[in-house]
Amino acid sequence: MHNINIPSGWPVFDGQIATYWFEEGILVSFSKAVKRTVENISDNVNFVKGLTGGARVPVLIYITKSPIPDKATRRLSAEMLPVNYKAMAIISEPGLAQLILKLVFRLKPSPIPVKSFVNDREAKQWLKQFL
Repeated sequence: MHNINIPSGWPVFDGQIATYWFEEGILVSFSKAVKRTVENISDNVNFVKGLTGGARVPVLIYITKSPIPDKATRRLSAEMLPVNYKAMAIISEPGLAQLILKLVFRLKPSPIPVKSFVNDREAKQWLKQFL
């Protein structure tokens, strides 16, 4: 998929569902191919809150294919977005981000700005307005 360079030389945080690091005030998330559940999404919300000190930040997510979560997990994911994030840019294979956005935000729109990209340079540029 994407050639992602997890940085060396500054802190990288390994969570249950993703690996995280900060770049220029933006939280970067490299998703793991694990099934999302209510439990690991709840744990991840707290994990990210610990990384950010409770501040809401823009997030750049590199999405990988993983099993489709159940309805309760998708609902929780959507509800929890504004707890940690001001805005979300998604990098994925063409079509994958759109599928995920349709699944998660089927019934009501995202509570934060969300946009999908095919390259991280454009995604980071878009996210900078939310710093």
